Amino acid sequence: MARSTKNPRGLGRGLSALMSDVGQPEASTTSPPRPDMIVPVERIRPNPDQPRRTFAEDALRELAASIAEKGIIQPLIVRLSPQDPDSYEIVAGERRWRAAQIAKLHDIPVLVRDYTDTEVLEVAIIENIQRADLNAVDEAASYRQLMDKFGHTQDQMATALGKSRSHIANLLRLLSLPEEVQGYLVSGALTAGHARTLVGHPQAVMLAREYIQRKLSVREAENLAKKGPALKRRSVTGAPVPKDPDTIQIENELSATLRMKVTIDHKAGDEGGKISISYKSLDQLDDLLRALAGN
Repeated sequence: MARSTKNPRGLGRGLSALMSDVGQPEASTTSPPRPDMIVPVERIRPNPDQPRRTFAEDALRELAASIAEKGIIQPLIVRLSPQDPDSYEIVAGERRWRAAQIAKLHDIPVLVRDYTDTEVLEVAIIENIQRADLNAVDEAASYRQLMDKFGHTQDQMATALGKSRSHIANLLRLLSLPEEVQGYLVSGALTAGHARTLVGHPQAVMLAREYIQRKLSVREAENLAKKGPALKRRSVTGAPVPKDPDTIQIENELSATLRMKVTIDHKAGDEGGKISISYKSLDQLDDLLRALAGN
């Protein structure tokens, strides 16, 4: 009998089931699951495909101090190493494993799971989402990975992760922001509230720089985004802000028709603006007046 190809996820565990395996963060007050076994720390290997590449040293030392005093409360999730049957590969809990070595622990409690490579990546992404220090861009990227790689819907993720659907949808929208603006989010220069006012705005980068330079509140940022920055306002670097292509095209057409330099100042988001016409002589001024009069 042919096997169905409808579910490509190996063992077919759902998102909620994987979430229950990952459990709660280290500081949780709920009762942690009992470990399947205790494994010497030298027999545990990190996951080579772990999405998280950086671990803050200060946070690791703090966790190591806690582990030295109380031990590892939440067992690591591991699977048998595909390369070495005498070792285990970390599925979730690499931060605890690193901190345990700093605390000079010899043995670590683990939960052993028979995960496929796909499920290992999925659990690793879910664990990263649970991090308290996760910035909005990384959190949104994790949601996008779960959706693109594993076909999870926003509703499924909201239910399994204990988040509102609007929270997930709003974060995903941040991924449409220019790379520079996303960088401000990652560094903490902008909050998610500030960034949401920039989604879809044609001058998002310039506005983001102004938010930071002027240290605007989210409400003030909302007002500025609705009003739109003046086209002649200079950016924080001192360079003139470029006009949009449509405005430049209209300026060129009017200049060619009138044979005089035409400048248009139009505030984004407003209906009105200002047109300036430069003439070089009184004869040109007379020609302009006759053209406006229809003669």
